Formats: sequence, C-alpha cells, structure tokens
Amino acid sequence: MFESDTDAATSNYTAKDIEVLEGLEPVRKRPGMYIGGTDDRALHHLFAEVLDNAMDEAVAGHANRIEVELAEDGTLSVSDNGRGIPVDPHPKFPSKSALEVILTTLHSGGKFSSKAYKTAGGLHGVGVSVVNALSEHLDVYVWRERKAYRQSFSKGLPLGPLQHIGAAPNKRGTTISFRPDLTVFGERAHFRAARLYQMAKSKAYLSTSAEIRWRCHPSLLPADDSIPAEATLSYPNGLADQILEVLGERTLITQDIFSGRATAADGVGKVEWAIAWTGAGFGDADSYSRLYCNTIPTGEGGTHEAGLRSALTKGLRAYGELTNNRKIAQVTAEDVFGTACVLLSVFIAEPEFQGQTKDRLSSPDAFRLVEGIVRDRFDHWLAASPKEAEKLLNWVIGQAEDRARRRKEKEVSRQSATRKLRLPGKLSDCSIAAAEGTEIFIVEGDSAGGSAKSARNRATQAILPLRGKILNVASSGGDKQAKNQELSDLALALGVQAGSRFKLSDLRYERVIIMTDADVDGAHIAALLMTFFFRQMPDLVQSGRLYLALPPLFRLTAGGKTLYGRDEAHRDEILVTTFKGRKVDVGRFKGLGEMMPAQLKETTMDPATRQLARVSIPGRTGHEEAEDLVETLMGRKAESRFTYIQNNARFVEELDV
Repeated sequence: MFESDTDAATSNYTAKDIEVLEGLEPVRKRPGMYIGGTDDRALHHLFAEVLDNAMDEAVAGHANRIEVELAEDGTLSVSDNGRGIPVDPHPKFPSKSALEVILTTLHSGGKFSSKAYKTAGGLHGVGVSVVNALSEHLDVYVWRERKAYRQSFSKGLPLGPLQHIGAAPNKRGTTISFRPDLTVFGERAHFRAARLYQMAKSKAYLSTSAEIRWRCHPSLLPADDSIPAEATLSYPNGLADQILEVLGERTLITQDIFSGRATAADGVGKVEWAIAWTGAGFGDADSYSRLYCNTIPTGEGGTHEAGLRSALTKGLRAYGELTNNRKIAQVTAEDVFGTACVLLSVFIAEPEFQGQTKDRLSSPDAFRLVEGIVRDRFDHWLAASPKEAEKLLNWVIGQAEDRARRRKEKEVSRQSATRKLRLPGKLSDCSIAAAEGTEIFIVEGDSAGGSAKSARNRATQAILPLRGKILNVASSGGDKQAKNQELSDLALALGVQAGSRFKLSDLRYERVIIMTDADVDGAHIAALLMTFFFRQMPDLVQSGRLYLALPPLFRLTAGGKTLYGRDEAHRDEILVTTFKGRKVDVGRFKGLGEMMPAQLKETTMDPATRQLARVSIPGRTGHEEAEDLVETLMGRKAESRFTYIQNNARFVEELDV
C-alpha cells in the first residue's frame, strides 16, 4: 500500500511542531505585533510606552515632574515623582514582586480597572514589558514608602531579584533606564534627540500640572543647534500654547483662536481643543492636526476626531441658517477642516484603540463626549463675535465652492483632456497645469516627506513619500508586481502605466527625482527605484527624465558663514580652502528628516543652488551592460551577486556599513 503525498505531509505535522512561547518570547520573536515593526518609528515607540506610564501618573495627580535623559551611550531614562511601582509580592505570584510581574508578564498592570487610574493611556498591559523584552539592558529604580529599590533585566529576563538598596525618606517615584537591543533593531539603530525632544514636548503640552525636564548629552544633539542640551518644558495654557507655536507668523482667517477645555458631567471625560483657520497652509495638504487620547497620539484619528468634525460642521451650518446664508447648505466637514490647524486632546475611561500602537481611537463614547462639549462652546464662540464668525463662514463657503469646481473639472489637465486620474493620498501635488518645468520628488518615509513638503516650491514641485523599501522588481514575478500597492501608487502619481503600456507623453512631470538619505539604506532604496524604472519604464530613463538628488553629508560653520559638503572629500576640500586656519563646527546629517526645511531647500531642492545626477544609459551597448548588471545585482540568483562581490571587492576603497 502506497502513502500519498497528503498523508506524508500530515504525518510530518504533529504535536511537536506546535510551539508554545512563554513569558516575553512572543515579543522578541514577533516585535512587529507589539510595536509595529523594527524600524526607526518602532524604536522610538519604546520611549512612548515608558513616557506614557509617567504621564498617567501626572494626569492622575500623583506626579508633577517627569525627567527624560539621553546618555552618551544611548541609554534613555524616564523618571517621575509619582507613587512608584508597587514592590510587594504579587498575590498570584507570591515569589515575585509586583514590579517584576509588570516588567516580565504581558497583560499585567494597574490600568485594566479604574481603581488605580480613572483615565490612562497604557491599557493593553504590554507597554513596559515590551520595552523590557526588546532592551539589551533595563534598570528600574523605585522610591516608595521611604525605601529605595532596584532591579535589572536583560532582553526581558531578570538578572536577579528585586533589591532594597537603602532608605529614601524624602523621595518617591520611578526611574526606568533602558538601552534597545540592536540585534532586534539593527546595528545602526539609535535614538534621535530631535525626535525624542519633540515627543516629550508634545506630552508637556497635554499636562498643565506637570513639567518635563529634558537632558541630552551634547554629542547626540543635531548639528543645527535646534535642540537644547537641557530644557524645562512647561505649558500652563496647554494646547493654546502649542497652537501659537505651530501657527508662527501665519495670518489667520479669524482674529481669535477657538480654544478651551471642559469636563463632562460625570467628571471622568475631559476635552481640550485649540483650532485656528489660515489660508497659508502648513507645507503639506494645507491643514495641520494633532490628536490625542489620554495623552496618546492618535495619528490616524478616530471617533474623537469625528466628534470634533461633526460639532464644528453642524455649528457653522446652524449659524449660517440663523443669518440666512443659503450657501451654507453646501458646506461639508472637508471644507471646514481643509485649511484648519486642529489640536484635540481627550481623556476618557477605558478607551478602545485599534492595534497596540494605538494609532486610531475607536471608542464610541469619545464621539459623543467631544461633539457634546465642543458644539455648545463653538455656538457661543460664534455668537460672541459676529464679524469674526462671518469671516469664517465666508471662508468655508469659498472652500466649498472651490471643491465643487474641482469636482466638476475631474480631469487632470496635465495628463489629458479626457483621462480621469485618482491620485494617491500621500502625494502633495504641484499647482501649475503644464508638465513643463514641474518635478516630482520620491522620498523615503513620512519624516523626510514632511521636511520636503515644507521646503518645496508648491507651484512646480510635487512630493511622494514612500513607506520603506519598495518591491524588488528584478526578483519578483509579474503577479506580485501587479498587486503591489506602493508600485501602483507610484505609477498613478506619475500618470503612466508600467511595462509595455508606458507612454512618455502621459508623464505628468518634466523630471522625476529620487531623493533618499545619503546612507546605505538610502542607496538601497534608490537602487530599487532605479531598477523599477529601468525594467518597467525604460523610456523614462532613456529620455533623461530620471534624476538622483545629492543631499550633503556635512554642514560646516565658521563664524557667520555656513557651507555644505557633499562627501568627506568635499568636506576636507572646504576645510583646507575656504575655512583654512579657522575654527570650524562640523556636523553630519543623519538623514533628510533631520534637516530643517530651509536647509533641505537650499542644498537639495532649490534649482538655483542644488546639484542633481541624471540617470542615463548611453546607446544599445550601454543598455545591454546595464541589463546584465541589474540582473547580477538585483536578480534572483544569489550566487551571481556573490561572484560579483568576490571579483570586485579588491576595488573597494571605503565601505559604509
């Protein structure tokens, strides 16, 4: 009797193949399930989890000071003067302290009920334990009941029991110091001072009763002096202070900012808001929004945002009807918020988020809370200043009319008179109608995309951020390429179709510019993009319409003069020529996202001062050689790459790893 293939496969799949992961093993095995990946955003999410716990103590009224410190070795510390993590034995685990249970057990904590916290951000019970699991080393210090305690961990495992390290008669609170595990995040991963500072600053705006003290080792600060080594972040007016910083010198549609804070009748739900309208835009899609729930940033919005949109839209419609303005009927939430700067913070009991990283709020109670509180205050705000209300009303009606006109046009004139085009949501398009003189910058990530959008010429320069590395078309099949959303969005933004259906006349821009960081990852992304264009849109390359941006690596300042170095050789040339014999401050840019918009514009995006490298393939022979090289380096055969590296390694003079 013969055994079928199915029977053989079944017999090879038994109980021994079922893995049972214990403790924090699931976090180390699948970090993406808990922090959304292992990239730069995920790395900094570790800080957010620890800071959220300290903020919960402050919001609950038990702490009025939080300290954040980034040490020279990359260790990040967060301290608060709250109640301190409990250290007594846990009832379910008598041999362990509550502190050890919290740090080593998923779904443990004091925020699943309202006994310890009425409102809290860390409700999943995995935050600090995930940080512990993904840290090479973590120390916890607790000052509680006049005693000081310490316990150390490595990769989620305790290095010893909780230790009583002395008396603490005048101190209380918790300090967590940790250094991320580079075997998880990559050898080059590191905390960015600018990002940590902005995260801490955003939290400080959300707590009017607590201050955040910031410290960073000078060697880790950005070269442009935009981040201080020490600072005390305290904003007694909350979001009203933050919106003034965001708006800067922009001219407002109304003279006053609509801001306030209120508590629900039950005393648990709280709402704080600050909203202003401006026609100047914010370097992105003309609007700006920052939304929070229990101090957690919810970048993808949710029910609290929907409640705010409903309150303001209904309020304006009601005011328009009251003043007999019939045009108000056509106004939608899109018109009201299209040019608005919106800051919103809510505090609710037991919020529901989508995913562990809490990017979107889904609690139905948040909609009712925000709509009820804000609508009433907005009605009074409009009635108190009729002239200002009329300005706002006319502005949003104008936005509605513009939207209706765009909907009627529907076609994108730069592509054709008849073909319809739905542009990808992340594309920030340029405004002029003709393709001549326009260019699109393809950038890596939202961070660099934000800087590029602020630095661009809105009339002629479009920005398309990519989410990480695109598909390698040289090693993937046609079906996989056809289903890839990133490649589809890229072709859609360019107004063309890939492969045999590509037509150069359909291209919506005169130039396509790849703009990536000047490091190994940036070079890899650029290589993947060039491979895509070479394989799927060769006429784009042959026509000389594809370029590489050349951002500088170094910023050199002496006295009041600043120059930029493309690479180390150019830096050394400047040091021995222009700045010879002078004391020079030399800073190295770690990525486009860390460059100020003005710097990015001057060095990389302004046609008057930038440098571009045109991607070209000379003649038939050049095309054949390029095809062979692409297949060797980017194709499916790993042995071809290995042979190429062996044959050419001796020619490498400098290696960036």
